[in-house]
Amino acid sequence: MRKKEKEITDIARIEAILQKADVCRLAFSDDNRPYLVPMCFGYENRTLYFHSATEGRKLDIIRKNPVVCFEVESGNEMMRSDEACSWSLKYSSVIGTGKADILDDPEDKRKALDVIMAHYSEKSFGYSDQALSRMVIIRVRIDSMTGKASE
Repeated sequence: MRKKEKEITDIARIEAILQKADVCRLAFSDDNRPYLVPMCFGYENRTLYFHSATEGRKLDIIRKNPVVCFEVESGNEMMRSDEACSWSLKYSSVIGTGKADILDDPEDKRKALDVIMAHYSEKSFGYSDQALSRMVIIRVRIDSMTGKASE
């Protein structure tokens, strides 16, 4: 990282940013071309979870190349100035890489959905067999992640 003073190395702080973020951008490489998708997500134990339809470009790419990159941010605040080149942004972000796989087992899906829903709500939810049959879960086991903040 070029500006070491902005680097976050404390894993608890990195995980706090992940917990505060509303959207995770998940990036894939499709025949050496980037493909980026903003998604709702859940995070637990160095693992990200996303729900998806049972077919589509994301899944096609994962089956060919499971290596992914992800990004989240939280606490964004524009710092305005009278001079255009003096504007700045306060933020905290996390970028990482990992390997994605697709969960089809209904019990695995239920557990992953619990993680996703806990990210957005303190409520408990049930998932019908019919709803589960219409989705897969993308699980990303994180290999590495770094944090950065501008405060």
